[in-house]
Amino acid sequence: MNLFYVEDDKLSRKVMRLMVADTPEFDTLTMFEDSRDFENRVVQLDPKPDVILLDIHVKPLSGFEMLSKLKTMDDFQTIPVVALTASVMNEEVQQLKSAGFDGVVAKPLNPDRFVNAIERIMQGENIWTITQ
Repeated sequence: MNLFYVEDDKLSRKVMRLMVADTPEFDTLTMFEDSRDFENRVVQLDPKPDVILLDIHVKPLSGFEMLSKLKTMDDFQTIPVVALTASVMNEEVQQLKSAGFDGVVAKPLNPDRFVNAIERIMQGENIWTITQ
């Protein structure tokens, strides 16, 4: 499984790298540390991701803005997009659902729950559990 992750926090990127390295289900991990020139960079991804993970509070484009752009790009419209955020309150979950995300995973990441959530998303399930 190929993951694509946009995350501006260095520690969060390190945690993700470690989790992916220790999980045989994940083949590749591509990360952007910011969202500048997002559209031009994302179309160049090779391999194309199976799941897209977006931090919500990234600059210059937020996770919501990146999702909006992905939904207009032919090669990315059917790829599940999951929000990763530390600020997950019930009203925020509703905002993420309304925006078109396929799920949310709360940070800090729990390795066991994260892998399970990604597998369920790949099977077409939307994950809105905010517990760690």
